[in-house]
Amino acid sequence: MKVGVIADRLNRPLTGIGYYVYRLIYGLSKLFDDIYLINYDKNNIFQLNEIFIKNPINFKYLKSFYFWHIYLNYYLNHNKLDLDIIHSPENASLFVKLKYQKKVITIHDIIPFHFPETFTKITIFRYKLLLPKTLRTADKIIADSYNTKKDIIKYFKIPEDKTKVIHLGVDEKYKPLSEEKINNIKEKYCINYPFILYVGTLEPRKNIPTLIKAYYKLKKQGLPHKLVITGKKGWKYKSIFETIDKLNLRKDVIFTGYVPDEDLPALYNAADLFVYPSLYEGFGLPPLEAMACGTPVITSNTSSLPEVVGDAGIMVDPYDVDGLSKAMYEVLTNDGLREELRKKGLERAKLFSWKKCAEEHLKVYEEVYNMK
Repeated sequence: MKVGVIADRLNRPLTGIGYYVYRLIYGLSKLFDDIYLINYDKNNIFQLNEIFIKNPINFKYLKSFYFWHIYLNYYLNHNKLDLDIIHSPENASLFVKLKYQKKVITIHDIIPFHFPETFTKITIFRYKLLLPKTLRTADKIIADSYNTKKDIIKYFKIPEDKTKVIHLGVDEKYKPLSEEKINNIKEKYCINYPFILYVGTLEPRKNIPTLIKAYYKLKKQGLPHKLVITGKKGWKYKSIFETIDKLNLRKDVIFTGYVPDEDLPALYNAADLFVYPSLYEGFGLPPLEAMACGTPVITSNTSSLPEVVGDAGIMVDPYDVDGLSKAMYEVLTNDGLREELRKKGLERAKLFSWKKCAEEHLKVYEEVYNMK
């Protein structure tokens, strides 16, 4: 059984889907040899078998991965590669019915259908045009969560047995760390104060203005904590800074920008509280990473987040500023509650591993390979 995994996400900074692709390929490489990376760039960091498909479009503004994905569909449909299965780990990127291989796709979420206002028009168009076809032509669909599986069935009438839920994992490096490592990261980012942490892209769906408003109410109660927001700028992020200016919080809300993956465990450890009020997530890795580090978590009671956090965190309505502020105050002022959340989070995080995730993927490949 030879499996090709579309790996162009490795060409960009590893966030979200890219990190999933990285961890999946790493895990699969430990389980079997016949895995092939399909890419347009020679970025084979794992030294595995590679199928290089050059992007034929050389114009400056047409070299993006979107155009390569379009070409990739054409290429795979007209060239018989020596593969049995091709796995597309990114939603609607492989939409044709393959002639020569079985097709497995991963659907992380269908957020553009829930919150179209939080995406560009081109992204909405692409999803509505391609995602239904992607689902129909797949031999097997992998979903990050039962919530995503439920959405796939609801919106696209896909048979239930066609979709397999495989939860993502948490890297072993996310764990409680020594005071020395925690102090080193605080020194690196000039953090000499207690703080609340958020990790994620700056974009509308992440609901950061609500977090800032809740923090403003918390600050009025006299707590010394600052709010540290970690992540790169996405799009439509101006409302975040407008909210900060309106509430005069420039000195209290700290933006670190994109933080390298190797710094995140210590940053989680250094925080007194992790807050993630996202409106919708296909899975939601940051709350899981925070729990694995022993950091108390407050997150939204929507989409897949309750499925990930369980009873190990506090869940609130992401639109309820007062409720979020109250929950933050409770955790930060109640030592017993904070310790309870820390212990529950550490235990909960043990249920999710990338090794288990890779093993479940391999079972899906074997099932698809044996389909008649």
